[in-house]
Amino acid sequence: MQVKDCTFLITGAASGLGAATAERLVAAGGNVVLCDMNNSVTEHAERLGDCAAACIADITSAEQMQQAIDEAVRMGGAGGLSGVIHCAGVVSVAKLVDRNGNPADLESYAKTININLVGTFNVMRLAAAAMAKNTPNESGERGVIINTASIAAFDGQVGQCAYSASKAGVVGMSLPAARELSRHAIRVIAIAPGVFETPMMSEIPDEAAQALAAAVPFPKRLGKPDEFAQLAEQIITNPMLNGEVIRLDGGIRMQ
Repeated sequence: MQVKDCTFLITGAASGLGAATAERLVAAGGNVVLCDMNNSVTEHAERLGDCAAACIADITSAEQMQQAIDEAVRMGGAGGLSGVIHCAGVVSVAKLVDRNGNPADLESYAKTININLVGTFNVMRLAAAAMAKNTPNESGERGVIINTASIAAFDGQVGQCAYSASKAGVVGMSLPAARELSRHAIRVIAIAPGVFETPMMSEIPDEAAQALAAAVPFPKRLGKPDEFAQLAEQIITNPMLNGEVIRLDGGIRMQ
């Protein structure tokens, strides 16, 4: 599959990994529908020009995500929706038992699972249903789904029970989804980023961010959003990448 003249839906596209991916795909000649709950996604789409459109939608809503998918299908014209790069998600930190002996909040845990895991399933099922209707391209492909996991799925730290579980679920869905959707010629891949320069990272103290950067073997820094976008583009264009989870982390293993 090529990026040029194909249409892609990108969630979490107002900033960070999603915004960088939108920029890279547009630069490569693709069309993009930027999806986010943040109204700034509209401004980002306007900056990208006529090949970009914006859609305000909650990834956990079946109705809102169907509207986003429909918009992408319309933009794709005869080619329909060629791919989804799903970057939307949240980070949560909470110990099972806090310093005062109180148990973790159950609603907070369920919210993280609902957004990161159920939301991913929601986007994936709706996108797959749309792409299954596509006419196969010259290489026989109908579409590609790229989900965002995390190294926390493998190296979860203290306080990351909810976040790690949600991202481990994304990892766990990758292979069975790829196997199932193979009959529709749709590939499924997950990227598991390490520590990246994103708005999520800005929520932690600078000292902690510097410590994380120092823990990366090489390059000894935080990842850049465009490096995620570069891998997403390579996944789109390489048909043998399927059913896999790719760590993008500079070799870091969290403690």
